[in-house]
Amino acid sequence: MAAAVDELAAIVGLRRACALIGRSRATHYRAARGPRHGPPAPRCSPPNKLTDAEFDELLDVLHSAAFVDLAPAQVWAILLDAGTYKASISTMYRVLRSAGEVRERRRQATHPAPYRPELVATGPNQVWSWDITKLRGPAKGVYYDLYVLIDIYSRYVTGWMIAPTENGALAKAFIAAAIKAHGVGAHQLTIHADRGTSMTSKPVAVLLAELGVTRTHSRPHVSNDNPYSEAAFKTLKYCPAFPNRFGSIQDARAFCHQFFEYYNHHHRHSGIALHTPASMHSGTATDIQAARNATLNAAYTANPRRFCNRRPTPPKMPTIAWINNPTITNDTKKKS
Repeated sequence: MAAAVDELAAIVGLRRACALIGRSRATHYRAARGPRHGPPAPRCSPPNKLTDAEFDELLDVLHSAAFVDLAPAQVWAILLDAGTYKASISTMYRVLRSAGEVRERRRQATHPAPYRPELVATGPNQVWSWDITKLRGPAKGVYYDLYVLIDIYSRYVTGWMIAPTENGALAKAFIAAAIKAHGVGAHQLTIHADRGTSMTSKPVAVLLAELGVTRTHSRPHVSNDNPYSEAAFKTLKYCPAFPNRFGSIQDARAFCHQFFEYYNHHHRHSGIALHTPASMHSGTATDIQAARNATLNAAYTANPRRFCNRRPTPPKMPTIAWINNPTITNDTKKKS
């Protein structure tokens, strides 16, 4: 084909010859040049690349006993709160990936986008979500019921309880105790749940009406109308220390007491800019955010080239949380 193009090009020109024969001019030029000899020129290393010593030091930090079971985002936030900056979250992932230590541990299903109900919270104690999950007991067929209330704005677990069974009377006492403990006033709070028997029971409905609490429920057969509770249960059950079975209800209560203490006061939640739920719930996250900014500014001042002369900033704190974003209508979703 190259010879035919050359013969025709002598008469009509190369552009016309390639068009008539159906051969790309780029391909023709490349074939005429012949194969490239020798290896390609080496790429220059970027100026902010980690040195070998920094690479090994960062990998040692990620392998340390304090961080070996934590995600890079958690490690980054904990170090930053301690006044230390080692590397960005993406750099930590890159270092772990080069060591063959990054992989997805879970098989996750993809769910359709939610529509309704539509709930919005701009601060703590405005919208709570609650649900019940099963914990395996010591033998097959033995389960304990874990009740959990979570604030959707701060992700703070406002109450939890483990009982040997699930019923409306227990749910009523559980919710009443949590509302009293947090001093929630009438007509201040909305509580969302799915359509389980306890959630829709008459004792719970009467209690919430008496306390001036609005209640909402997920639509039938829609699993993602209650995402905050489902996400909290996922965090619980994928905890490295979560056992396959609990030896007794006392064991389950002891584990959950330790877990929710960690979750509320030590876990850096990705949904709230890697702050702890307790700091968001109490309002101290603003001061912590300012301290993080100061630490990042100091790191930038010490070595601007490390950041390609772009001043780093911590993740932006959310100002609103919702169940089914009310600004996105069903019509908008259908068009997109």
